[in-house]
Amino acid sequence: MSLAEGETATARVVPPMPERTVMASNSLSDAWASEPIGRVAAPLREQVTDSIRQAIMDFDLQPGQRLVERELMERLGVSRTTIREAIRELAAEGLVTVVPQKGAVVTAPSLEDAIDLYEVRASLESLIVQRFVERATDEQVERLAGAVDYLESVTTATSEIREVLRAKDRFYTVLLEGARSAALQQMLDSIRARVQVLRATSLSEAGRPLEVVRELRFIVEAVSRRDVTQASALCAMHIRAASVTALAHLRAEQRA
Repeated sequence: MSLAEGETATARVVPPMPERTVMASNSLSDAWASEPIGRVAAPLREQVTDSIRQAIMDFDLQPGQRLVERELMERLGVSRTTIREAIRELAAEGLVTVVPQKGAVVTAPSLEDAIDLYEVRASLESLIVQRFVERATDEQVERLAGAVDYLESVTTATSEIREVLRAKDRFYTVLLEGARSAALQQMLDSIRARVQVLRATSLSEAGRPLEVVRELRFIVEAVSRRDVTQASALCAMHIRAASVTALAHLRAEQRA
């Protein structure tokens, strides 16, 4: 069944972040402890864009929060022109929304967008798992299992969502390395930042992090058997399970 079945389009909503994440602040000085951009090899605009993007992914800048140009200039030590170029690029990626007469704000996913993103993830990550089964070495399979072990240790040691997300990213790092597909990695990277808030919302549900560990172990077991069909199917099931909490949250926001 499609995630979108029975749904209608809805206006953008700004979901409140789970209590275990950093609470939103209207001031960049309160929310984001960044350092001025240094002069390194990468173009300055690229450095600034990367810095703001990472702050969004780390929830230092949260959905619905305004991006005040002057504060960004002072925080990063760059010109207004550079800030505007970075904001335009992030808007093109869907991470920032430019509101007429108000300026830029961090984009909050709508219910419709979330449904589409989960559908894309289910298809894309299932294909990545398939490629991993076909191409990964036995050593990489062992490392994938180790990444799940590490995730379990983190989920039992802390309730900080950002730490859990970073731990789960280890799983994806090994998965992409073993899949050996630059094209698939590029496609996943293109939506990674946009789904981050959805991942955090899903993982905020009590007991969900340990369910994730169990689901990933099932995937690794199928991978170890080199069972392409089962591993891919389990991956799709994992993504759809993750969607339940996030989509329910957005539906509740829509009704409020």
